[in-house]
Amino acid sequence: MRILLLTHAFNSLTQRLGAELAQRGHEISIEFDIADSVTEEAVALFRPQLIVAPYLRRAIPESVWSRHVCLIVHPGIPGDRGPSALDWAIQEGVCHWGVTVLQAEAEMDAGPIWASANFPLPLAKKSSVYRNQVTQAATAALLQAVQRFESGDFLAQALASLAEVQGRLRPLMKQAQRQLDWQRDDSATVLRKIHAADGFPGVADSLFEQPCHLFDAWPEGLLRGEPGAVIARRETAVLRATVDGAVWIGHVKRPDGIKLPAALAFGSEAAALPQAPLDGWWRSAATTWQDIAYEEDAAVGWLHFEFYNGAMSSAQCQRLQAALAWAKQRPVRVLVLMGGRDFWSNGIHLNVIEAASLNGASAADESWRNINAMNDLTLELLSTPNQITVAALSGNSGAGGCFLARAADQVWAREAVLLNPHYKNMGNLYGSEYWTYSLPRRLGEDAAKSIMRERQPLTAQRALAIAFTDACVPGDGPAFRREVARRAAQLAEQADWNDRIAAKRERRERDEAAKPLAAYRAEELAQMRRNFYGFDPSYHVARHHFVHKSPASWTPRHLARHRELGWVVP
Repeated sequence: MRILLLTHAFNSLTQRLGAELAQRGHEISIEFDIADSVTEEAVALFRPQLIVAPYLRRAIPESVWSRHVCLIVHPGIPGDRGPSALDWAIQEGVCHWGVTVLQAEAEMDAGPIWASANFPLPLAKKSSVYRNQVTQAATAALLQAVQRFESGDFLAQALASLAEVQGRLRPLMKQAQRQLDWQRDDSATVLRKIHAADGFPGVADSLFEQPCHLFDAWPEGLLRGEPGAVIARRETAVLRATVDGAVWIGHVKRPDGIKLPAALAFGSEAAALPQAPLDGWWRSAATTWQDIAYEEDAAVGWLHFEFYNGAMSSAQCQRLQAALAWAKQRPVRVLVLMGGRDFWSNGIHLNVIEAASLNGASAADESWRNINAMNDLTLELLSTPNQITVAALSGNSGAGGCFLARAADQVWAREAVLLNPHYKNMGNLYGSEYWTYSLPRRLGEDAAKSIMRERQPLTAQRALAIAFTDACVPGDGPAFRREVARRAAQLAEQADWNDRIAAKRERRERDEAAKPLAAYRAEELAQMRRNFYGFDPSYHVARHHFVHKSPASWTPRHLARHRELGWVVP
């Protein structure tokens, strides 16, 4: 079928659903929900047999839903209605939640139900639940709904006819309902409230007696202080005491500012706090916030790096490079880079780069520092002669993060992962991280150019099919980690391990003799210098709009197939 995806933005859920539908043979085109007239025009051009709305912030116009079946993907259980479905569920500590696929009608979220799927709701950030449990449930429910629509004989169930309606109409959650009381709220309550607002809109509060919105909270198991007091800092986070403990605040957004690491947003104030360092890279035995952590199991080493939204600033790249260099000295045969729960890596930190421009420094200079730090980290991974390295992607990865992963000997991706191995969407960035070395040798020159040109997300299945990755591993996060542990142990125990290490060294020596890695880097950075310092400001404009969440004014043409010149309905 021809299926139009109508969405507020090309977010992870929209990408996943579009890719899943395309893999099943459907013809997909995407239109951003900018205005009623734009939506009407897209429908007239594409003439879809079905419209799917994965992520909207306003109602579909009656001129569309009254003439076409429009399926809304709502992150709530049947009967749940309102724009803050997931926020209420997380903040109130609901144990089970779900996704409902319903038909658009005049009354919001009240149309006939085509499918639904439920899941256990973990104690986690809203952004994490959305990318994991919600996305998985939405994929299952939407595929079922599309099959039912195709059959032509399914009768969607009216909400009023349900034998048991679990959800109810809930209003938009406002800051009054999210308010923190540091003199009364325990750590669990503080975590739930900040988790329920993570991603957007954050919790309106203050730090150092200055207003801001809080994001990215983590529990602390040992340190204590006067309730409400900011008592310590560690790397990019600050620690604030509650009535029964403390929580780490990783990110904040100051008035008229952008979301930044807390210790950067409040630089001078955070610098005056006492440090709470950890002892080296080993994973702490206590409950705490630790963005880089190492563990070992027999002949396998595990390097975790939990960076918010997968963004890696210059300093974070440098610290991770130091941790990797240290881990390479450990007596292990296999070194697994696990990344974080929601993201493996998304490359350079655009918000920190943008902050440089807002603080009177040079965004171009910070971009240059960041890409060189990413390259140093990638080179550290490429130059690992004594271990087999594995990039184990439990979460999504994009741009330079994909090519950092491809610097490992093996890339194993969880089946629900999406990869965006390209740069051009960010103002025609050329990209670095040695991609001109790693990508063509895996896929060939033509396929490498095609990936960069088409700028489409890859499912884990598709990435394996084209040899961008080496394995597609089924299961949720915990199941993925268990399977990665099994495979890594098997790699370490192989009788031909010494032969494989010798072959790896010989291959690297041959490649270096044919063309040094330094030459690839120099060529890439010559292009990147033009992006950062050249006459064309496209990268700086695109970064500014991305960081400041500017509303889209048009749909990129590589997504809106119906707007291509010469488009005709097949």
